Amino acid sequence: MPAGDDLLFGIGAPQIHTRLPLDLEEIRRSIERAESLGFHSLWVQEQAPLRAAAGALEGISMLSYAAAITQRILLGNAVFLINLRNPIHLAKSLASLDQLSRGRLIVGVGLGGVTRLYQAYGLSAEHKVGRFVEALTLMKRLWTEENLDFEGKFWQLKKASLWPKPFQKPHPPIWFGANTAPALKRAVAHGSGFIGAGSASTADFKTNVQALGEALAEAKRDPATFMIGKRVYVAIDKDRAVAARRLREWFGLYYGQADLAERVSVWGSVEECAGGLRDIAAAGARLLVLNPVFGLLEQMEILASEVIPRVKDESGRMKTEG
Repeated sequence: MPAGDDLLFGIGAPQIHTRLPLDLEEIRRSIERAESLGFHSLWVQEQAPLRAAAGALEGISMLSYAAAITQRILLGNAVFLINLRNPIHLAKSLASLDQLSRGRLIVGVGLGGVTRLYQAYGLSAEHKVGRFVEALTLMKRLWTEENLDFEGKFWQLKKASLWPKPFQKPHPPIWFGANTAPALKRAVAHGSGFIGAGSASTADFKTNVQALGEALAEAKRDPATFMIGKRVYVAIDKDRAVAARRLREWFGLYYGQADLAERVSVWGSVEECAGGLRDIAAAGARLLVLNPVFGLLEQMEILASEVIPRVKDESGRMKTEG
């Protein structure tokens, strides 16, 4: 478990909305306040455009807006389903965003488990792993090579050059979203970090972290060079029942599964939320991406002033005593 001072805290972006028109002033204030409160990173997520009740703004668009109004906070996506995007266009967009943010981008990638989406995008789910690896390989080579000749099964390029290249060299860090043993091994083989899903429980996350440790050892990679994080849905309220109700409402809208809320989230009083976050840190998280499901501005203030100090103090004490 990381010591308190080594534990990092990100925050979910004001990306998900149920009403139009958007409150642009609140979005701007939320992003600017996240930076001023000292959060390590601001995170968006990928949502299939076919989901309806609670809609998420497109990730690159959201992060581009955030890049324009901030200076220091890192910008991450967990995760791009790159099989459902053109890797050449995605590589170009992300390189541009990395330049515009002066190297603050973290690129999250994932395969995705919902194969019915492939048909909606005019794709076949057959060979999805091969397509994923080839797409990621192509993106990396476009970011690092000139006059690229690429002869893949799905994409072929001759004398291709992407400009501008990313600001970060050789390219932005690539973190994987993964939930199976083969996918976790791919994370170690092709990435520099892992971000656990908000829809995964602490127990599931701990199992994945253990598998990652085994894969890192097998690959002879230093675990210190491989970042591990987890998105955590949070609802802070002195009345635990109210917090649980708000969580269930949100999960019903966004995931269509209200019953998932209490299994994977942290909710209740400041102390209860701090305890839940300590458990996730103890399971192996070095970065906690806190994702309030209501009242983002107010919840950020409570997280920064009351919850995070408790998590850091207790985590640091446990590390020292250990």
